[in-house]
Amino acid sequence: MPAPDYPAEVRTRLETDAKEVISRYPDSRSALLPLLHLVQSEEGYVTRTGVKFCAEMLGLTTAEVTAVATFYTMYRRKPSGDYQVGVCTNTLCAVMGGDQIFDELKEHLAVGNQETTEDGKVTLEHIECNAACDYAPVVMVNWEFFDNQTPESAKALVDDLRAGREVAPTRGAKLCDFKATSRILAGFPDERPGAVAESGGAGPASLAGLRLAKGEPEPGAVGPSHGAAPTGRERDTHPSSHDAPQKTAASDPAHPAGPVSEEGER
Repeated sequence: MPAPDYPAEVRTRLETDAKEVISRYPDSRSALLPLLHLVQSEEGYVTRTGVKFCAEMLGLTTAEVTAVATFYTMYRRKPSGDYQVGVCTNTLCAVMGGDQIFDELKEHLAVGNQETTEDGKVTLEHIECNAACDYAPVVMVNWEFFDNQTPESAKALVDDLRAGREVAPTRGAKLCDFKATSRILAGFPDERPGAVAESGGAGPASLAGLRLAKGEPEPGAVGPSHGAAPTGRERDTHPSSHDAPQKTAASDPAHPAGPVSEEGER
């Protein structure tokens, strides 16, 4: 069956916003990504009606719009929660504890990957690298950073979200729900007082290498504090806060296969 239309008042409002977005591009089809965020801000995911709307506004087929909407993981294809909680399980975050965080959150929330809690508050998913490796393991909520997480802090975070308590990201603006986040990603200003100023920039850990390259004094410890900060060369061997061994890698001295050389010789 053909996708239904938006109600007339919704269609009129979205057309006004869509025309503003399209006017920013010399080629109208270049506006497809922000338009998908726009329709996602209406219902919390990209519906068939949203796909049809984008196609009509840009002179594309629904197949062309669907191909893009299904390629990018930021577009949801089914109803989801007010808060998209993503746990990075890419290499560095995984070995620093991301896999454990994801597993414990699945059990804690009683959901699987890309599933939503019964109250409609939280959708949990594992995500790929978000360029925050210096703060691993990282959890993102509606694309705002929560750095240096542990299973305990991540569970407290989702409990606060479900209870309606205010939570603040490590870096970036205060949280808003997923629909509001999608509208901002569509290119419309965040009109909340102080939100733009809160966006900030790179943190100390991200800038440490740049400071050294410029010949500036070596920065102090930039990670979370776990007792007295190391000094001098001690930093090279200072243990991480996430040192729990993982029984996975062949390079692990305790691995039954033992380490493997470059040539494959043991």
